[in-house]
Amino acid sequence: MSAAVRLWIAASHDAAHRNGGWAFVRAGGDTVSRAGGDRRTTRARTILTGFVASLKDVPAGAALAVVAPRTDALILHTLLKPPAEPPAEDLDLRAVLTAALAGKTWTLAVSDPEAPTPAGFVAAWADTASEKAKMGGAFTIAIPKTNLAKVKGL
Repeated sequence: MSAAVRLWIAASHDAAHRNGGWAFVRAGGDTVSRAGGDRRTTRARTILTGFVASLKDVPAGAALAVVAPRTDALILHTLLKPPAEPPAEDLDLRAVLTAALAGKTWTLAVSDPEAPTPAGFVAAWADTASEKAKMGGAFTIAIPKTNLAKVKGL
């Protein structure tokens, strides 16, 4: 079994303009962080897209501890414990996530996105990513390591 991997993830969605952004920081071995966003999207699709991005290169057999704001955690919880009536939207992303999570042990916790922690850091980056997507469309970028160096709790 591989070492434990901590993942802080958050999404931001502007319902009026339909743009959304996501960001994550993954610690355990190397620290990896990315942000991205898109236009004409939903909050659920935004957090699911970010979760797909965050799982790339996670070692097989890694124990994954996911921390997300309440709104995002409720969406991710449907992957951890599927509801009686499965969601009918975003089936493409849900299929990718089901495959990516197969054989992985993972937990989900609710964070405080206002706290000066990795959770607050990713929430702020998700807001920035949402605004960038509104202006320029779909994108994914690495969060600069100089920004990560200032995050308390990593």
